[in-house]
Amino acid sequence: MESRQRNSTEREAQAFAGRQARGRGAASNETGRYERFQHTLEPDGWDITEEPRVLRTQVSEERPRSVITYNSSPDLPFDRSINPYRGCEHGCIYCFARPTHAYLGLSPGLDFETRLVARPDAPAVLERELRRKGYACAPVAIGTNTDPYQPIEAERGIMRRILEVLQAFNHPVGVVTKGSLVERDADVLGAMGQAGLARVGISITTLDAGLSRRMEPRAPAPARRLAMIRKLAETGCEVRVMVAPLIPGLTDHELEAILDAAREAGAAAASFIMLRLPLEVAPLWEAWLHEHVPNRAEKILRRLREMHGGAVYDARFGHRMRGEGLHAELTQARFRAACKRLGLAERLPPLRSDLFAAPPRAGDQLSLF
Repeated sequence: MESRQRNSTEREAQAFAGRQARGRGAASNETGRYERFQHTLEPDGWDITEEPRVLRTQVSEERPRSVITYNSSPDLPFDRSINPYRGCEHGCIYCFARPTHAYLGLSPGLDFETRLVARPDAPAVLERELRRKGYACAPVAIGTNTDPYQPIEAERGIMRRILEVLQAFNHPVGVVTKGSLVERDADVLGAMGQAGLARVGISITTLDAGLSRRMEPRAPAPARRLAMIRKLAETGCEVRVMVAPLIPGLTDHELEAILDAAREAGAAAASFIMLRLPLEVAPLWEAWLHEHVPNRAEKILRRLREMHGGAVYDARFGHRMRGEGLHAELTQARFRAACKRLGLAERLPPLRSDLFAAPPRAGDQLSLF
C-alpha cells in the first residue's frame, strides 16, 4: 500500500482522552482483535487539560487482483458485491462494517474512519472480470459494507468509473448510500434505472438533525438525504428508503415519520434493519450511548437484549437483521402497515440481466449481424 502519512500521536492522544473527536464517531481506538499486542496510553502524571485535536484522514491505496466478492448468505438478496473503499469517513458509530478493519491490522474505532483504503484500479479490474468467459451476469451490490459515496469519492472518482464500466456492459447494479455525491452520478443511474438496470437505496436513520450529527458525524443531514431521493427519482432511477439501522428506544418511534417523508420525496420501496452490534461495534456503541444519551442508555441496551436472547447481538442467519420477541414483531407489523398505507413496496421486480453484453474493444472484429 502507498500511504499519505500523518502523525499518529494525534489519533492516540484523542483515544486516550476518551472523548469523541470533532467530526468523528468513535471515541476510542482499541487495537484490532487479531493483533498480538494491545496498545494503550497511560497518563504521564501531569494534570493538564488539552483541547481535542482534529484528526486528519489518511488514505492508502490497494491494488486488487479481483473486485467482485461473492457470498451465499441467506439473509442477503444478492450474491456478489463490490467495495471501492475500505473504511468509511462518515464515521457512523453503529456501523456493522467496523470489525472488517481488524483484518488490516487496524482498529475498528477511529482507524476505521480516519485510515481509509482506496482501490483506484477497481474499474479496470472489474472490466477484466466481466469479460471472462463463463461469467454469469447477476445484479451486483455496491455500498453494502462501506459507503461508495463517502467524502473521498469526490477526489478519487472510483465509484463513478465503476458505474461507467457497468453501464457499458449493461450490467445490473444496486447501490446503497447515504452520501450526497450520488447526485453527481444521477445521469448514469437515471439512464440505467430507466433501462431496468439500476436502483438506489438511501439510508435514513433519523429525521433529527442533531441526533444524526452525533451518530453519523460526516454523513449528510436527514433533509439532505430526502433531497437525494427526490433527485434520483426524478431521473427515473427507483429509490428504496432504508431505515437502517432502526434503534430500539432511540429512533424506532420515528419509523412511520421516516417512511412518510421518503414517500413524499419519491421513494418507491422501503426496508428496515434492526441495529446490529457485531464484535467491536458493541463496546463502541455502549460508550457512545453513555456519552450522548446517558439517561436512555440502559433502556436501549435492555431492549436489544430482549430481542437477542440476553445478548446485545445474535449473528444467526434469519435473526440478526430483525431480532425476535414482542418488540421485534410489533416493529415488523408497524413497518408493514405503514408500507401498505403509503404504497411502498417491500420487494421490487428483479433488475434485468438479459441485456448484459461485453462492449467491443478497439481492434475487435465486429459482427456482421
